[in-house]
Amino acid sequence: MKTLLSCALLSLSLLLGSCDRPELAVPPAELLSKEQMRGILIDLHILEARIESGRLSTDSARALYNEQQRLVLQQHQVTDSAFQQSYRYYAIHDKDLDKIYGEIIDSLAAREKKLEEVNSKSAK
Repeated sequence: MKTLLSCALLSLSLLLGSCDRPELAVPPAELLSKEQMRGILIDLHILEARIESGRLSTDSARALYNEQQRLVLQQHQVTDSAFQQSYRYYAIHDKDLDKIYGEIIDSLAAREKKLEEVNSKSAK
């Protein structure tokens, strides 16, 4: 009985321990490409910034974000489930997610610079 319990605990610990190991994570059936994830996440972060800059109550901001997030995913022709599963997959593969977010930061910085240039030209 003690051996059976030990084997069961060992199996459980190996199973749970493997959940966070990237090499053992199975890609979801609808895995979005890194490029798709980057595009969606850029749009979602811009959306989040716009909503945060508004003066909405927390509940109103959350409701607006959820509705707009649904529209962003529709524009990218992606289901919420595919996005969530892909995000979880890339989160386990943290190097991939780091690369995606590095590209997002570069893209947002370039957009900000372009916007500043347009604003400075229109101010003249």
